[in-house]
Amino acid sequence: MSTSRKRPYPLAGRTEATPPTVITFADTELTIGGEGVTIIAGPCSVESYEMLSETAQGVRASGASLLRGGAFKPRTSPYTFSGLGVDALEMLATVRAETGLPVVTEVIDTRLVDTVAMYADVLQIGARNMHNYALLSEVGRLRKPVLLKRGFAATIAETIMAAEHIMTQGNMQVIICERGIRSFDTATRNLFDVAAIPVLKQETHLPVFVDPSHAAGRTDIVAALSNAAIAAGADGLIIEVHPRPPEALSDADQSLSLAEFDALMRGLRPFVQAAGRHLVMPAPAPRPTQADPVS
Repeated sequence: MSTSRKRPYPLAGRTEATPPTVITFADTELTIGGEGVTIIAGPCSVESYEMLSETAQGVRASGASLLRGGAFKPRTSPYTFSGLGVDALEMLATVRAETGLPVVTEVIDTRLVDTVAMYADVLQIGARNMHNYALLSEVGRLRKPVLLKRGFAATIAETIMAAEHIMTQGNMQVIICERGIRSFDTATRNLFDVAAIPVLKQETHLPVFVDPSHAAGRTDIVAALSNAAIAAGADGLIIEVHPRPPEALSDADQSLSLAEFDALMRGLRPFVQAAGRHLVMPAPAPRPTQADPVS
């Protein structure tokens, strides 16, 4: 991608006069993009309120600023767990109220956009739906941040063009997420295209995230990929965490335990500092409400 040519994505494309997009959240100091590095963490799928609450409390204590959790899960096999649907969305909203962590969850169908938007702070478009232009248009008409994952076999230009589809509908709050592309090698779940990060940073003003969990498909290298992503210029990470990974109903092999996530965060901080950036800390947790005294 030569910087001398005219980019085919005028809204998402970066120019010398275009400042980096920084996404903010109402009534908090939480940001995505800019000088900060923001961490999203949580389970692949919401399995129960107890599991979600335990995970949220743990990842928040380790420094995550947003909570991820799948309510509707697109699965390769129709016989595997595909999420709890609206019940999971309600659990996410409850845990957000308890922890102050904004919620990131995937929307997989145009018919579900308004429902998911009622609960989510950030809507995720998964790799399978990167080319679902009807869905891109639907989330584009909203005014909520969208985390757009790169497709299995999508080029960098195609990924940015997918972001452009969202932005043409008026929603400029798009986060592009590199999560690895399909390869012939089976050593990892996907091929982590670390070069995509600096290329995206040159091509677009949008925040660039990395999903090291889906890139790796195995827990033992998630931390290394996370460090590499920050060193390459990523604005943040989205990481799968489960309090008891062997019991996870989806993506057990790539889900970190709470202790493993805490160790990852401690190891990540020197890379953030070396990059001349700072870790965006979670917003203060809401104070528990006290019952009125009995008169």
